[in-house]
Amino acid sequence: MASGRQITGEKNRSTAIVPIHIAAEHTGEPEDPRLSDVDEWGRSERTRAVARALYEPIYSKWFRTEWEGLEKIPAEGGALLVANHAGAIPSDAPVIMHGIEKELGRPVYGLADYFFRTVPVVGTLWARAGGVSARPANAYRLLKEQQQLALVFPEGTKGTSKSYTDRYQLRRFGRGGFVEIAMRAGVPVIPIAVIGAEEAMPIVLRLPTVARALGLPYFPVTANVLALGPLGVLTPFPAKFKLRVLAPVHFDVPADQDRYSKSRIMEESEGIRTLLQESVYDMLRDRRSVWFG
Repeated sequence: MASGRQITGEKNRSTAIVPIHIAAEHTGEPEDPRLSDVDEWGRSERTRAVARALYEPIYSKWFRTEWEGLEKIPAEGGALLVANHAGAIPSDAPVIMHGIEKELGRPVYGLADYFFRTVPVVGTLWARAGGVSARPANAYRLLKEQQQLALVFPEGTKGTSKSYTDRYQLRRFGRGGFVEIAMRAGVPVIPIAVIGAEEAMPIVLRLPTVARALGLPYFPVTANVLALGPLGVLTPFPAKFKLRVLAPVHFDVPADQDRYSKSRIMEESEGIRTLLQESVYDMLRDRRSVWFG
């Protein structure tokens, strides 16, 4: 027979099969609806921490990465990082992102073709590690509204699909869209010249028919595969990476204008490409060895 006593705390206990969420007392702060550390872009700090721990030996021991001019990257505020791009599976993006996060403690969001987000597993991992689809609206929000560092490679797949015979010859920077985004967001462009990526995974030849059949931008046959077999699909050669951060490029135009001069955009874009190309050639002249720098 039930007693008339009430067990302590029972009056607030829900008897529903599905527990009812009782909101905490209102404190004036908006409640965070996220149940994990994944931000609106899909980036996870826990994933980044794991990635940093796993990638550090590759960064410091395999590629033996060296930086010059890191102090030119601002400690706060938005900036668009622009670099040359190379390698069948490019190593330059993770090297730059890891290096800046390690040395400066600032997160870097890598802007890449939407294709990466469509690849099963790879798309999710890329987002968790800081990858964002390279759309103007995304770049603007990162740079202007959130004051983040964003990394872009204006050569796109034209850079990564180069054969070894064309190494370190920068391709066109498209229509200069990255310059317009920087102007609109009111942030500087910071060029980063990279050497080492061209030798880490050089392309011997491309198979366009296979690429079309698989829906890929290109299908490369690399020296890594020829030398290492299946292991070479994902294993880069231990080329020494050197990176040089150039002086920030500021644009003396108001932010958020309705339109910007197309000729000015193209002129600035070509000027930045020229700066990077000249810096790459200068670094190559000083390099004594692909493997030892």
